[in-house]
Amino acid sequence: MSTETTPAGASIHNIGYRHYDGPRLGRAYARRSLFSQSLRGAYGLGRSAKSKVLPMLLFAVMCLPAGILVAVTLFTKAGSLPIGYARYPIYLQAVIGLYLAAQAPQSVSRDLRFKTTPLYFSRPIERVDYVLAKFAAMASALFILTAVPLVILYVGALLGKLDFLKQTKGFGQGLLCAALLSLLFAGIGLLVSALTPRRGFGVAAVIAALTIPYGAVSAIQGIATLQGSEAAVGWLGLFSPITLVDGVQSTFLGGTSSFPNGLTPSAAEGAVYLLVALLVIAGCYGLLMRRYRKAGM
Repeated sequence: MSTETTPAGASIHNIGYRHYDGPRLGRAYARRSLFSQSLRGAYGLGRSAKSKVLPMLLFAVMCLPAGILVAVTLFTKAGSLPIGYARYPIYLQAVIGLYLAAQAPQSVSRDLRFKTTPLYFSRPIERVDYVLAKFAAMASALFILTAVPLVILYVGALLGKLDFLKQTKGFGQGLLCAALLSLLFAGIGLLVSALTPRRGFGVAAVIAALTIPYGAVSAIQGIATLQGSEAAVGWLGLFSPITLVDGVQSTFLGGTSSFPNGLTPSAAEGAVYLLVALLVIAGCYGLLMRRYRKAGM
């Protein structure tokens, strides 16, 4: 560093420029870092204590019924679990919906509100990296939320000396159900949240996107059953996220249906349910990519 003194007595410091010769970690590292931070943030890790309360409370609420069911099974020496693995997330859909409504806006709405997306999209990270990392992080957070209670059920079933092969098969089917639900809900929650920079609006919109279709579909299914139109009940389930997952798990994953009179979709209907669920996931991802086409939104 050199120093020059001007006639007025002021000093000019020439600190020079030193080229960076260290490792360049690139897009993959940036994408992994964004995924890791988003996943941690979904449970309040690395944030204030206040941010941890709600996600951890909802996680405990998801796990508590599983622990109770295991205790009942062990105490009564029952030959099976009271609730099937694939059915468990359907029973606790309200808790999953609340978690999604709280965390999806936190994941994307604040970036829109505080105009930080242009910083993310500066080199080396790109739009596809941002969307992929956020989508994967939210889906992973939901999978943890839904899969850990299934692990508790499985361990409890083995401790109760229930049939190993049957329980392992059911556990695997439950994990598939949890994975499908996590991808579907993550896509819907992030897409709805990305439409507004206001977190409060995002929370309300996610809750509405999950509850209004479910309430409408359940009511119409009930009316159709009373009128003897049971053939329409199965197809009506295509119009709600939770009934989509319910139809898939009751058809292919050994679960029981929550449709009126326990009606289970046929194999053909179940295939349509699975196809529609996958199309919704892909559609949400595609719309998120379009939403983030411009960095300076």
